Amino acid sequence: MLHKRLFTIVFLASLLTQSSYAQSNYTPPAGSWERRTPEQVKIDGVMLKEAIDFAIASEAKGPRSQELGLTQTFGQAPFGELVGPTKDRGEPTGIVIRNGYIIAEWGEPLRVDMSHSVTKSFLSAVVGIAFDRKLIRSLQDKAIDYNAPVEQYVAGKRYDDTDEFGKPKFLDLFASEHNRKITWEHLLRQTSDWEGMLWGKPDWADRPDRDSSKWLNRQRGEPGTVYEYNDVRVNALALAALNVWRKPLPEVLKENLMDEIGASNTWRWYGYENSYVVLDGRIVQSISGGGHWGGGMFINAYDMARFGLLTERGGKWGNKQQLSNEFVRQAKTPTSVQPTYGFMNWFLNTDKKLYPNAPTGIVVHTGNGTNIIYCDPENDLVVVVRWIENNKINEFLGKLLASLKNKAA
Repeated sequence: MLHKRLFTIVFLASLLTQSSYAQSNYTPPAGSWERRTPEQVKIDGVMLKEAIDFAIASEAKGPRSQELGLTQTFGQAPFGELVGPTKDRGEPTGIVIRNGYIIAEWGEPLRVDMSHSVTKSFLSAVVGIAFDRKLIRSLQDKAIDYNAPVEQYVAGKRYDDTDEFGKPKFLDLFASEHNRKITWEHLLRQTSDWEGMLWGKPDWADRPDRDSSKWLNRQRGEPGTVYEYNDVRVNALALAALNVWRKPLPEVLKENLMDEIGASNTWRWYGYENSYVVLDGRIVQSISGGGHWGGGMFINAYDMARFGLLTERGGKWGNKQQLSNEFVRQAKTPTSVQPTYGFMNWFLNTDKKLYPNAPTGIVVHTGNGTNIIYCDPENDLVVVVRWIENNKINEFLGKLLASLKNKAA
């Protein structure tokens, strides 16, 4: 009996030791970030360097010119022309954080670069804040109940132009029989199958079906039953959220989240040259949810890391819950028809299908490039990696996690 009690005490002590990383509460203030050596946070420095060297050696093969890279890929699709700004990218870059402290960094972490679809995670946060503030009562509510028709701003447009007679004067996102069924959750999970054209891009033109006969005539999936990664629908969510907040979403993000977590003043969130609307008498740009056609979030690695630390700690920054427990719970719940996806862009490691080398409880904010923010609460680990080949991420994570002397299984 005594032997069993001693075993239990030792076992519990071991669990407490392993979970101590998740209980760290160091929060970097604005403008500074404390550093620790790998050894101070139980990381093998030699093995960590091997992981970093691997990330640098696995630099993305695409051109550093994001304008060229996007034109060579998405630009080949119908209506694929760029309509937003792009920026040449920098060197392979990264930051490793444990217990909230910076352990290692490489490349150009201060450089502001495109983050592509990591932008979607910031868009989700803006919707999450609206939910937390009761501007959206339930994410299972239909989006049409919160949205009014919006006037698109077009310079020089005249209502007395006879050629415009009889044409729609507003953007009405959820007017069709199919679209009026769509909820906020459907939009966040990319299961809405929203139909229509927005900012000159029809929904079917983003990653179009190889069978062109289906472009205009395919049968719509009932909202919630079909997952499709589609930036036109993401941009529809952005416009719907703008309709709720009634002010520019970058302004909402800055005031309600980025300033709260001590982000720099260098990040910028762009839309398209034609994504302006008239809102309460102001001309406001509706932002893009990614860099597919240009635009999206331009941000440095330190600010990405702060957002990652917020995610890793369940939406909490210091003693303040910036994103509610309920929103985070829903964001981390697997989508039934795509179990490795929660809300956009909260990628999940359900059944270790996303990254076999990583724990199941991680969240990864991912964008083209590849840009990733790896959030690992079990190991109290946040890692930003920029401009790495996508098929090298799992191997990098394996090397990185092998360097932890005390890690979750």
